[in-house]
Amino acid sequence: MRVLLDTHAFLWFILDDPRLSRSADAIIVDPANVKLVSPASWWEIAIKMSTGKYVLAVPHDVFFDTAIAANGFQVLGIEPRHTAALIGLPKPHKDPFDRMLVAQAVSEAIPLVSADPALDAYPVRRLW
Repeated sequence: MRVLLDTHAFLWFILDDPRLSRSADAIIVDPANVKLVSPASWWEIAIKMSTGKYVLAVPHDVFFDTAIAANGFQVLGIEPRHTAALIGLPKPHKDPFDRMLVAQAVSEAIPLVSADPALDAYPVRRLW
């Protein structure tokens, strides 16, 4: 199964954070699953780092490059069809990064691994 990781699911997995649910962890460690990470996630973290809301122990690019490679994750690039899908999305969630992840998941017809119940308002299957 192909799945897209929400930013927090990606971070919690990499940082071994106990907030990651057991079922989400099982999905991520399952070698049969293709785990995708969006550039929206590293963009979101970079913005949070620039405002002082988030700190990484290593440089941003090193963190993401290492985490993606070491875990066999794949990058799901942002395509024009993904951004076009944003136009028709309902507006309950105002976070632009979450909206981009939803648009990618909808466009790719894949589930989104996320703890955020607000994403249930969208036509995407949320796994947690």
